[in-house]
Order: sequence, then C-alpha cells, then structure tokens
Amino acid sequence: MRLHRNLTFAVIDSIRDIFNEGIYADKAVEKALKRDKRWGARDRKFVAETIYDIVRWNRLYAEIAEVKAPFDRDNIWRLFSVWCILRGIKLPDWNQIGDVPERRIKGRFAELSKTRKFRESIPDWMDELCISELGEDIWTKEIAALNKQASVILRTNTLNISKELLQKKLKTENISTQFVPNHPDALVLEERANVFKTEAFHNGFFEVQDASSQLVAAYLDVKPGMKVIDTCAGAGGKTLHLASLMENKGQVIAMDIYESKLRKLKVRAKRNKVHNVELRVIDSTKPIKKLHGKADRVLIDAPCSGLGVIRRNPDSKWKLQPEFIENIKKIQQEILQSYSKMVKPGGKLVYATCSVLPSENQNQVEEFLTSDAGKSFSFVSDKKVMAHISGFDGFYMALLEKKQ
Repeated sequence: MRLHRNLTFAVIDSIRDIFNEGIYADKAVEKALKRDKRWGARDRKFVAETIYDIVRWNRLYAEIAEVKAPFDRDNIWRLFSVWCILRGIKLPDWNQIGDVPERRIKGRFAELSKTRKFRESIPDWMDELCISELGEDIWTKEIAALNKQASVILRTNTLNISKELLQKKLKTENISTQFVPNHPDALVLEERANVFKTEAFHNGFFEVQDASSQLVAAYLDVKPGMKVIDTCAGAGGKTLHLASLMENKGQVIAMDIYESKLRKLKVRAKRNKVHNVELRVIDSTKPIKKLHGKADRVLIDAPCSGLGVIRRNPDSKWKLQPEFIENIKKIQQEILQSYSKMVKPGGKLVYATCSVLPSENQNQVEEFLTSDAGKSFSFVSDKKVMAHISGFDGFYMALLEKKQ
C-alpha cells in the first residue's frame, strides 16, 4: 500500500483535533472527509478507518512510541509511524517521518500485548472497574469484542417496506446485505458503504441502528393504539422503531431535555413517514407531572457510561472519567424514580442502557424496586446483551409492570 500525502495529513490533523482539542472522533472524521471532494471511496475509507484505528489503539501506540497526550505534531507522526509498521505499510521518505526503529516497535508490541490494559488499549481505572464488576474472565472477552470494528446494521422501516424488499432495493444500488438471526427487522452490510446517499435512505426505508439497540423497542411490548412515552428520546432511533411497531397508530410522546435533539427527530420522522410522534422538551418538572399515570408504556433509555458501545465510539475510552460514571448512576436512579410515575396501573416500563456494568443496570433496577416509587412495580424480565456473545453492542434492558 502506498501512502498519499494529502490523505495522511487529514489523518494527522484529525488525531490532533481529537486528543488535543477534545473533538469527538465521529465529528473529526466527518470534517476530514469534507477536505477534498475528489477523494474516492477507497481514499475516504483509508482516512476514516485510520483515524478510528489510531484512536482505538491509542494507549498501545503511545506506549510503543513513548509519547503522551496532548501530542505535538512530531508525536502524532510517531503514532502514525507505529500504526504503519504494525500493519506492514512501507513508510515514505517524507520530512515529517524521521528514523523509525522498526524492530524495536515490533518488539515493544509483542511485549506490551501480554498485558490486557495495553493490549486492549484502555485506561487503568476502566480496567480495574470492569474487572470488579464483571470478573476478569468476562471482562477480558468483552473488551476484546468491544475493540473490534462495528458492523453497519440497518433497521428496516416496516411502515414503508419489508426487509426482503429492502434487501433487493439496496442490491440495485450495489449494497449487499444479509439477514441477522433473531433480529426481525435487521440487515447487516457485507461491506461498509455510505448508505446515507442511497435512494432507499431518502425514501425512509431504513435507519442505521445496531442490532442490540433494535431489541429495546420490541422489549417494551407495544401495540397499535397505545399511548407510549420515550422519555430520553434523543434523536429518536428507538422512537421511530416504536412508531413502526405501532403501525403509526396511537401516540408516541418523545421527550428529551435537549430541544436540538428533538429537532433532528422531527426531520427523521418526516423522512420515515411517521405521523404518530409528538415532541416535548423536558424544561421543568411540569411535562412529567402532566403525564403521571397516563401511559400504557414508558421507555427509559437512560443516560449511561456507554461502555457497551465503545466499538463505534472508541474515543470514549479516553474521554470517559470515573467521576462521570458515579454521577450518572445517581441521575439514572433519579430518572427511574421520576419518569416511572407516568406509567398507568397495568402498564409497562422498560429501563435500558448501552452499558455492560451491573451497577448501571440490574443494580439500579433492584434499588428502584425497593424504593417507595418502585414498590408499585413488579419485575417481569431482563436481558443482558454482551458484545463477546452477540457480536453486537453491549446493552441491558429490564421490563417492569405496574400493579393494578
């Protein structure tokens, strides 16, 4: 493989933005891919995948290169050189690339790969926390799975098309997919592609949504005609799935503290031809109180550490801090206590996170059920989705029922 200067510079600038300026990796990649409209699919793939690779394995590469963040430009070139050597890519004779000790790099890689925190490129505190919660054996398997590149999964919008017909339509646009066992609406791409440029996307035939995430709305057991509330809707991936499962009948109230996210949901709902979604900003306690005892179903897709989705957000390994996890656990319990009051007697509630930590998951449910607010609920079932078993994101969901 021959390196091209303009593509490599895009990678170097993006690594600087992510580690020195705090820019999220997906935003840095998006910015990098806009640098030159002449780039073809192969060029864009190189830029995106190289950025994510260096971010994903940053601790390992930094140890080998003997550099520390924040990185000056020379240090970023050293990281890039390590990436090249470990992938067998011949380094060009550029001024930015000095003498690279190839044998020493490979030796350090072999040595450091014996230790999990270096091999899997994770902070010490994260390694220690996850061992304490999951046990060494499960965590070793889980973090190895979470460091693999995520597949592109589509969720068929069954309001507009069947999964089988969507597969055929995508094939006419040179995108090959396969069905995903036990995920009735899911298609996985055989090769990565920009699906957002397809006619099928613009016609509202699908959304990009990981297979594990697709299990959550279905777990809520919704029916057409119900009043359903998605309390932490964000940009609405699960809201749209709920509307689809309800066949556009009944009412889905999508709530969030961020109005900007709900505006994105409005655009997505229009493209999906979803008509039964109402948007409400949680700007005080009033919107919640107005709905006390009114909902057949309530979904709490709670804010969390995101430790189950670091395959698609590898920079979160470096941006996440232990204090955040402690704070988010308090918020999760507060949300459960407050938002559960919207469920009417006989109604159901799903509490979900994209975390693999029991302290954010089953422990929160157990604490809630022993509280005053939780005593009126009974536990029905829960589902723990681990990346090393499923091959998809790590997720948790618990189904609770309010007593009559």
